[in-house]
Amino acid sequence: MLNNQKIAVAIPCYHVEEHLERVVAGVPEFVDTLMLVDDCSTDGTPALVDRLADGGRVVAIHHAENKGVGGAMKTAFRKAMEMNVDVVVKIDGDGQMDATYIASLVEALQEGDFAKGNRLFDRRMLRRMPAIRRIGNMGVGFMVKAASGYWNVSDPVNGFFAIRTETLRRMDLDRLADRYFFESSMLIEMHYVGARIREVSMPAIYADEHSNLSIGKTLFSFPPRLVAAWLRRLHLSYFVYDFNICSLYILVGLPSFLFGLVFGLANWIHYASLSCPSPTGTIMVAVLTFVLGFQMLLAAAQYDISAPNPFDKR
Repeated sequence: MLNNQKIAVAIPCYHVEEHLERVVAGVPEFVDTLMLVDDCSTDGTPALVDRLADGGRVVAIHHAENKGVGGAMKTAFRKAMEMNVDVVVKIDGDGQMDATYIASLVEALQEGDFAKGNRLFDRRMLRRMPAIRRIGNMGVGFMVKAASGYWNVSDPVNGFFAIRTETLRRMDLDRLADRYFFESSMLIEMHYVGARIREVSMPAIYADEHSNLSIGKTLFSFPPRLVAAWLRRLHLSYFVYDFNICSLYILVGLPSFLFGLVFGLANWIHYASLSCPSPTGTIMVAVLTFVLGFQMLLAAAQYDISAPNPFDKR
């Protein structure tokens, strides 16, 4: 136990036979339970999981079909709630996460409901991160912030985290994604239970591990889901559970912006086809409505970034 809390570590395992034993050996002794969730691996991982399970501290769980990292974690979450542990920590089985930081994550929960690793606070470690990961983190990270409302989270796609089981009990686990959208969906769904998030600076370890995440699939599958989650959050936060100045900014700013954009483009194309300049009045109508709408949408964004979570009633 740590801080009088029963700690469980969940390790989703998929084709990690080269790294898993080292990862398990590095888990601190204060951790009460290790849940090794084999996600229907086709290599030697299932046998290794069974060999590492000791009938006590280390628990082996096997999926009959591959459910993805999110599916594995949902299985671990439900098992942890059955065991009445206080905190669940997620680390990967490929050795990219330094298990010595588990204590820091658990201690950060004294001031929050969810503690997350952040690889971006240390500039030396940031330089060691592969360039493609840095670029992907910036783009996807911004969209995750907008979709979840957690604008102050610097590294939203980091999968090294700790969460209170009491927070898990308030969440709808069925809404969590089964595959690589899982970490993003965790932040998105925690917004609706008013969870408070803390970040802990830590390094990522990049060695000979192989990532199963496809960059192409991420680029094409993540943005539509994040945009849908963003629209859902705006709808619930500003038009269902609350109605405030930000709601008015959106109601007035969005139609004005779209009208100015469409009206201006349509008239520009029309008068260009006639080879004559657009009338001054037409230009002014397009510009004024476009600028007014854009300014109001910026004001709405500023309000959204600085406003407290409307679902946090503490």
